Amino acid sequence: MRISLQRAKTLTARFRRQKILVLGDLMLDRYLYGTAHRLSPEAPVPVVRVRDERGIPGGAANVARNVKTLGAQALICGAIGNDYDGRQLLKVMQESGINTENVVVSGNAPTTVKMRVIAGHQQVVRVDWDGNHPPRAETLEKLERMAVAATAKCSGVILEDYSRGIICQRLVNAVLDAARRRKIPAALDPKSNRDLVLKDIAVIKPNRKEAFILAGMPETEPAENPLKDSALLRAVGILKKKWGAGILVITLGAQGMLVVPRGKPPFHVPTAAREVFDISGAGDSVIAALLLALNAGADCRDAAELANCAAGVVVGKFGTATCSGGELMGFIKNLRHS
Repeated sequence: MRISLQRAKTLTARFRRQKILVLGDLMLDRYLYGTAHRLSPEAPVPVVRVRDERGIPGGAANVARNVKTLGAQALICGAIGNDYDGRQLLKVMQESGINTENVVVSGNAPTTVKMRVIAGHQQVVRVDWDGNHPPRAETLEKLERMAVAATAKCSGVILEDYSRGIICQRLVNAVLDAARRRKIPAALDPKSNRDLVLKDIAVIKPNRKEAFILAGMPETEPAENPLKDSALLRAVGILKKKWGAGILVITLGAQGMLVVPRGKPPFHVPTAAREVFDISGAGDSVIAALLLALNAGADCRDAAELANCAAGVVVGKFGTATCSGGELMGFIKNLRHS
């Protein structure tokens, strides 16, 4: 690990000066916590006696929550359903300190919910309410106006795609044009939309599987050394030519991340995680920390190492989690001392 503790302190202290807009697909992550001591007589499945229920911002909302916990101001722009789940999602976002004035209530699409049933520390099942309801034209028009106006007040923008229709070419063009006028960086956490045309984007962060999909290649087994993974490097070449991003970061799970700065050779940042309990939300913490660090003046290696450590904090927690600035500094301090 190259970044010094003092440099990390300086950069994370600058997070507080930033205001980040997150545009994308909003979800509610609902957790049912309980215990399981017997199997159902109706089927070979555990009977979970529920003790607690918790709703957490998910999808793009969790990216905004990570921005907030890392110390910056967070604004969210997206759509929720006109339903109980949408109201609960709005409430938990506000309780997390996220500015929700750019959230649209849509009458034609229910709120996406991902419910996880937890017995002890073991996830028993996940149940999704996730119909295919693309946003209406009037919803996109309203989101476009809101996103462009909000971008003019921010120091950076994150586009968070979960393939629910919000991150479409129309909104991407409008937001990137607004970011260019404002002279602020924009980052994209993509999913599988190979047709998006991107211009002047600072950061793109797919995971390994998404990188192969976006490059139009079949995924292969990872090589032991990502810098010698010929298939992955071919995918990188395609994505560099396709997007020309300032920095392409491919998260690799247990292998850390491959970082490809424009005009420079790629480098590998090994994983910083000591214990992995749950990978939920790790990518959300990476994109949030990356943009905040770059905006704070970090070079691409320091930004990648900070983001990698933020992911290390998150995977050591259970459920859709976040990383605070204090936790990030504590993690780096322990890593350097070990």
